[in-house]
Amino acid sequence: MTRRFLFLLGSSRSGGNTELLARRAAEQLPADVEQRWISLAEHPLPDFVDLRHDGDHVRPTEGNAALLLDATLAATDIVLATPLYWYSVSAHTKRYLDHWSAWLRTPGLDFKATLAGRTLWGVTALAHTETVVADPLIGTLNNSAAYLGMRFGGVLLGNGSGPGDVLNDEAALARAKTFFAREAPLARFPYETAAA
Repeated sequence: MTRRFLFLLGSSRSGGNTELLARRAAEQLPADVEQRWISLAEHPLPDFVDLRHDGDHVRPTEGNAALLLDATLAATDIVLATPLYWYSVSAHTKRYLDHWSAWLRTPGLDFKATLAGRTLWGVTALAHTETVVADPLIGTLNNSAAYLGMRFGGVLLGNGSGPGDVLNDEAALARAKTFFAREAPLARFPYETAAA
């Protein structure tokens, strides 16, 4: 299967440190790998309404929800490029993940079966020098991948607060060169890996 990378930019600003780091990593992908970039700020989803027990979910056929659903289903690799906001993913990214709950229950989509075996990646820039503060973000992405039976490629972390700062993080730029070259393992919940 030809690999198709979907880069979802979760920042509130264009060209921020997280996007710069994601683009550096994407430059290393082979030329035959399709890349699609979508800004979640420029294609906002409506607030998520949980209808699990109150009604049927209908497949979106127009607007940003349809665009993002179709792009998600078509991707072999989904890259959530989200800055670290309050120690987790951005609001744009969280809203996108919340919509997965609806797509899981939309008749005829087979959302979970379709994403099973595909790969979820993360890219984030943080202002803090101790990367352990990004653990909640990493946990969110890992556990989301584990729930869907996806592979998880981990999170490429870079340091930067002001515009362009991440380009001074030589260690992050070095990691970006090989980030997508790794074979991503099947995601596991922490309790599964602790028992192994």
